[in-house]
Amino acid sequence: MLTIPGKAHRLCDGVTRRDALRIGALGLGGLSLPGLLRAEQAAGITKSHKAVIMIYMVGAPPHQDMYDLKPDAPAEIRGEFRPIDTNVPGIQICEHLPKLATIMDKLVPLRSVYGSPSGDHDSFICYTGRTVLNQPAGGWPSIGSTVSKVLGPVNPSVPPFFGLSPNAGHPPYGSPGHPGFLGVTHSAFRPSGPSREDMKLNGMDLARLANRQQLLASFDQFRRDADAKGMMTGLDALNQQAMGILTSSRLSEALDISREDPAVIARYGKGDPNNYGDGAPRNLEHFLMARRLVEAGARVVTLNFGRWDFHSSNFSECKNTHFPMFDQGMHALITDLHERGMDKDVAVVAWGEFGRTPRINPEAGRDHWPDVGNGLIAGGGFRTGQVIGATDRIGAKIADRPIHFGEVHATLYHHFGIDPLAIHLHDLSSRPHNLVDNWRAMPELV
Repeated sequence: MLTIPGKAHRLCDGVTRRDALRIGALGLGGLSLPGLLRAEQAAGITKSHKAVIMIYMVGAPPHQDMYDLKPDAPAEIRGEFRPIDTNVPGIQICEHLPKLATIMDKLVPLRSVYGSPSGDHDSFICYTGRTVLNQPAGGWPSIGSTVSKVLGPVNPSVPPFFGLSPNAGHPPYGSPGHPGFLGVTHSAFRPSGPSREDMKLNGMDLARLANRQQLLASFDQFRRDADAKGMMTGLDALNQQAMGILTSSRLSEALDISREDPAVIARYGKGDPNNYGDGAPRNLEHFLMARRLVEAGARVVTLNFGRWDFHSSNFSECKNTHFPMFDQGMHALITDLHERGMDKDVAVVAWGEFGRTPRINPEAGRDHWPDVGNGLIAGGGFRTGQVIGATDRIGAKIADRPIHFGEVHATLYHHFGIDPLAIHLHDLSSRPHNLVDNWRAMPELV
């Protein structure tokens, strides 16, 4: 197992130099495993395993058709959908999100999110809390990369940052969040991304890889053989941890959702694993996989969902292709976290890069509207069952409590026990930067 053909010099402990280097440097999605494991910093690894699951709603969903309906606005503004009551008196959401309406006590709709400098499609602001403008040397890192750097792994056999984001026709739609100036060491581990083929081991054909039990047995046998022969002691400490990731069954088991209770699998459903246009899949199994990865030790898991850029047929697209699956996936995830007692340790955020125009265009669509958008937050031990922010009577401008993307990120760092203004990371020019741009955690939530 894990032998690499070719000539190489053999070390005194019996392992070849080529093997040691390849095992230590094997990366998925550009991730260097030994480098990843250098992430433990002065903050250390706390006993409490906090985590964030972030759902990027590709292409920007219509805020006034989800959580901020305007039933009294003119027809060309309010659209076809009607509000329904939720299980929290006074809070209403779209009639086509009935499952979420039943758990509003566990949710917080954000109705006044802003910060996008333009109407350009990009996941960047969702993953960083910052814009693509005026970036420092190397670029801003995503929250997953930052948490990887500051806190490191919970378990040495599970990377701290996962991206369940397959490639998309529009590349920013397929991003799990970039590492920026922190470098590829803190890139997302992408088991469903473009480097998933790297997870296949040398010398194993497709038939053997398809046999999960045989693969895990091979992993475990390799570990026993390696320890017995003293091979592990011949690698440095970081390479030993990298070897742990590659040879532990912990990660493989987390990614294998067939191990889940069939009733839980049915609750999440499958969705559609195919990309929607140039966007992302509507893969409900990714919601379940995100929870399993967090249980295994992941700190940040990002996933992308659908393609919400409905310049035409907005209402039929939302009603028939996106709302039902999103409603099911989010309801299943939030309910699951609460039933497992994980709701205080795991924060969930679902949002897109901006909102949509108040006025419906001649193609029954809504266009780009960076002035205001929305989001949905759950878990994290936050004060849920409330709405934060408000827009004017047509959903065009923020009327109360503006919420910047960066402020939400500050809240997520607070959830990890990190003061985002007290820790400084250095860009490629050695300039120090806060984790967010002078934002503090939202007092309504923490």
